[in-house]
Amino acid sequence: MPAKSKKKDEARQKVDRTKKYALEEGLQTTLDGAYAKFDESVDLAVKLGVDPRHADQMVRGTCVLPHGTGKTVRVIAFAKGEKEKEARDAGADEVGGEDLAKKIQEGWLEFDKAVATPDMMGVVGKLGKILGPRGMMPNPKVGTVTFDIGKAVEELKGGKVEFRVEKAGIVHIPVGKVSFGPEKLAENIKAVVDSIIRLKPSASKGVYLRGIAISTTMGPGLKLDPQQVAVQAK
Repeated sequence: MPAKSKKKDEARQKVDRTKKYALEEGLQTTLDGAYAKFDESVDLAVKLGVDPRHADQMVRGTCVLPHGTGKTVRVIAFAKGEKEKEARDAGADEVGGEDLAKKIQEGWLEFDKAVATPDMMGVVGKLGKILGPRGMMPNPKVGTVTFDIGKAVEELKGGKVEFRVEKAGIVHIPVGKVSFGPEKLAENIKAVVDSIIRLKPSASKGVYLRGIAISTTMGPGLKLDPQQVAVQAK
């Protein structure tokens, strides 16, 4: 049996699939099962009691992770004048207007997030067919269209994550790396769950947090006790 398959089987054996773990125990079990030679990502999946087909039950928002995601985020900014300088000073990887839009139209997509000041949306709007399907289109609802462009850039570079409930009623969010350790990962998870709870739609009836699971890139997933995590997140 290949070494990787053996390690994968060993990791699975450490997880009780029928159990709902407390946050700290679940994280430690997950990290103990990480076996890849690279620093695996840790992902959170939250099952919500909503029907995303109805607009009044859509859950969408952002959260600034206390310890970031562990990934380098490349951010571009559409701005001019003083706001262009503000974006550059905040760490934007590329800043521009028509020139930057043309570069993207020609096929350049070496970035992860895009922000813009409201007065630049006439330029950015032309990129909807390119950025929209990739989830990169600046949007005022998640703070990526704003005159406070410096803050927007800093937050994205520092670990601000955007999330949106999928058709199946699940929210998937990266919450860090295995190297973070259980304490930092727990703080990131609490921040995310708190944000999701605050966004509970009034139209959502019954149990809102129906399930929470965590997993590493290569490792098996395990269930967390959603009520216990919710109490800790407050």
